[in-house]
Amino acid sequence: MEEIQKTVEMLSLWDKCMEGASGAPALAGPCLAGNRLNLDVYPDGCCHFLRLLKEQREEVVQVEFLRLSSNDCLIGTTLDSLPHLQHLKSLVLKGGHARDKFGSCQRGSLTSLPQDFGKLKCLTHLDLSFNRLSTLPSCILCLPSLRVLLVSHNSLMALPEDFGCLSKLTFFSAMKNQLTDLPQSIGELSMLQTLDLSENVLQLLPEEIGNLHNCKELVLSGNCLSSIPDSLANLKSLRELHLHSNFLVTVPASLASLPNLSRLDLQNNCLRAVPAEIQALPFVDLHGNPLGETEPSLQAGESSARGLRKLSCRLRKHRSFPVTSEGCKVVLPCDIHFCFPAGAVSDPLRIYFRVLEPDPQWVKLRHHDVLLSRVLELQPHGVKFQQEVQIWMPFVQPRMLHEHEVVVRTFSGQSWSDLRTRVKGKRGLTMAHCSVLHFSWFLVVGRPVQDECEVPAEGTLLFSSVEPAIKVIFPPGVTEEPRRVKMQVLHVPAEAIDEITANAGCRASPLLCLSQDSLVDFLNPVTIQLPLPPGITGLNLDQLRLHLLHGDLEGQTWDDITSKVVLKFTHIYVMFEVTHFSWYWLWYTTKTYIEGIAKKVYERLRLYQVNFIALQRKRDPEQVLLQCVPKHKVDPVLERLQNRYQGPEPSDMVEMFEGEQFFAAFERGISIDMDRPDCVDGCLSFIFYSHLKNMKEVYVTSPVDRKGQAVKGQVSFYRGAVPENVPEDASRRRKGADSLWLATLPIKLPQLKRRCDENPGPLCGFSFPPLNLGNAETGYLTQANLLSIARRVGSDWQTIGLNLGLTYQEIERIGHNNRDDLDKQILGMLFSWAQQNSEDPDCVSKLITAMKESGRQDIADEVETIIDLGRQKYSESIRRVGLEQESSTEDSAIAML
Repeated sequence: MEEIQKTVEMLSLWDKCMEGASGAPALAGPCLAGNRLNLDVYPDGCCHFLRLLKEQREEVVQVEFLRLSSNDCLIGTTLDSLPHLQHLKSLVLKGGHARDKFGSCQRGSLTSLPQDFGKLKCLTHLDLSFNRLSTLPSCILCLPSLRVLLVSHNSLMALPEDFGCLSKLTFFSAMKNQLTDLPQSIGELSMLQTLDLSENVLQLLPEEIGNLHNCKELVLSGNCLSSIPDSLANLKSLRELHLHSNFLVTVPASLASLPNLSRLDLQNNCLRAVPAEIQALPFVDLHGNPLGETEPSLQAGESSARGLRKLSCRLRKHRSFPVTSEGCKVVLPCDIHFCFPAGAVSDPLRIYFRVLEPDPQWVKLRHHDVLLSRVLELQPHGVKFQQEVQIWMPFVQPRMLHEHEVVVRTFSGQSWSDLRTRVKGKRGLTMAHCSVLHFSWFLVVGRPVQDECEVPAEGTLLFSSVEPAIKVIFPPGVTEEPRRVKMQVLHVPAEAIDEITANAGCRASPLLCLSQDSLVDFLNPVTIQLPLPPGITGLNLDQLRLHLLHGDLEGQTWDDITSKVVLKFTHIYVMFEVTHFSWYWLWYTTKTYIEGIAKKVYERLRLYQVNFIALQRKRDPEQVLLQCVPKHKVDPVLERLQNRYQGPEPSDMVEMFEGEQFFAAFERGISIDMDRPDCVDGCLSFIFYSHLKNMKEVYVTSPVDRKGQAVKGQVSFYRGAVPENVPEDASRRRKGADSLWLATLPIKLPQLKRRCDENPGPLCGFSFPPLNLGNAETGYLTQANLLSIARRVGSDWQTIGLNLGLTYQEIERIGHNNRDDLDKQILGMLFSWAQQNSEDPDCVSKLITAMKESGRQDIADEVETIIDLGRQKYSESIRRVGLEQESSTEDSAIAML
């Protein structure tokens, strides 16, 4: 309590300082609303809670519903005071309110709970999702009234052996953990109605799970189950059984006898045969199973890829897939393909994947590399396959294909390395193909063509495949132990030299980079042959104008070594001897200080000339498209966008490095949503990659009262952090007051149209189509039902929308169009989803699942109540008119509320 008191005193002192500085009292924080206190929407919610606890203690200790964010830095301090809230019925301590640089939800900091939590005798609802729990806190087992428990998106390895003592539990979700098995006591949860254990690593289920006689929904998808116990046939109340994405090779026929079962999901398993009773069920889903296929028996010389099971994970909900010893072929989103040969794994294994935006802080590109794809992460990391797994990754073709080669680059957690890569066409796409024994991070890059060879003691010869006139001769005795040598060649455009030197008579040969895997110099000199600069021959050569330059591996310093070596000339070549490797460059010029010029030209080779565009959608001018486009692509991009967008001419040309960060700032009366994961201090963050799109669409608005007037704003682009390994001169030029500014383009928001009368109603501007969501088995939801549900959603509407499958762009558009009215945002989200899914018979169950995943069990219960009541009314109406049939009509009722 001393720490709490200090925190509250510090907050009080801060408020007094703010009051004295502004001459007005500080803005009030959140207030108690009856017996509810929702503080998870505030970035400093724990601070507000501690202040309220001190200033309104009598009211706070009567709170029954409390929501806090476990991403809050003061959550640890706040936990100690929660057991004082003896009337607490619902407690939400979720993480996921903050997002990382990739837009993924960040887990909260909870790893345990104080033992005093067991004193909350009235607590019926506890949500600890998106945290860092590795074990279930023992105090939870001391909560006698607990009915709803959510611990999804944690790191739980096991549940306590006495977990069954939570005898009143009706809902339990532990999805997205690392559970390998279940305690036998789970069968003692006699009142449990919903059990969600999806996305774990369960391999076996205890027979006691068949004792959950009140269970209506059992979700076991995304595990490692190869079989399920026959005792599941005892779950007479079961309505939905989800077993997709496991390793099931058989299912008991007795499942067909479950009287209330209305959904059986067996997609993406290993089922080659299914009992006839199961196949006859009208609601069973068997897609993605090798039904009817026999075990492949390969003849000598036959490809091991033939006969493999094919899995498609193209849907947004798929984030993992199973692999067995039989092998399989897999297609991921973005057309990434895999082939796991038979025997690649001995035991069933679940592979997790995600596609990430490249971050230059850890995606390190070498000089003259270009990024050609996003980053693919595959887990588990470090697991060794018994046979090589093949990967095909699509990529953008590099512009100078003859000088660059495509390779797949992988990250070990500490460093990047290139894999042996082949470029192939696959289904109309150009793919980078490689084989691996481990999974980690992968991306496709274009690098200068690399020729290499092993140098034995007998010597050898190495040619350049890009410029055959360049070769390196290794004489006998050059090394005692064999060593590997690599060669890269870069052509230097004449315009790049003319731009720096303003002298048409200044010419240079291709750049030669040599490296080796040994730190020891060669025992004997190595002969290098370079072509003379363009237009120069042995007949017209002025040797005083010829300079041989040597550069370090980073290209930061260049030395003229002409006087230190012996140059031998032929009609078109020059040869010289060296004992160690680096950059070599032949220049022909009248300039005397050539080192500085070479450094500037080398820097210029790494820069890209780009233009910025800022276009507004014609139908909705508040939707703005921003893009950084290489100069040679500007006209094709504008031509492709001109039918849908309009705006000013592109900016003047600027220069940027590959992997350089820049920001877009909206100025002069316009702004964007600050909660975007790519928003930093009110500015949109970009990373420039010459072969990727570098494009974002945002909604802009005016934060001030426009009074029906147009707003003439602008967007300015600024440099961010200077990338590593940039020449010192380039960094020095970027310092100063205006050095970060790149370009500014105008944006005009038109005059606002009046959307409503002077006294608008709460639903002004909305027209709701007639809706009947669902099917005869699950029941229906009507337009009136959705309106009723919308009143309960509140600030969770964005999370719910994402869990319903709406994209972030759709959520952003709904929020922008109704930015001044939370009710309209909620209704826009619900009815947008409803219209997209009106033909989906399972949409009602998906709505319930999304509410549970969003931590809104209360709304999920309300939807289920509506469905159950509708079924009951329908059954009664059937009986009243004497049309009831022998078969139960309860499962085909319609919710008529």
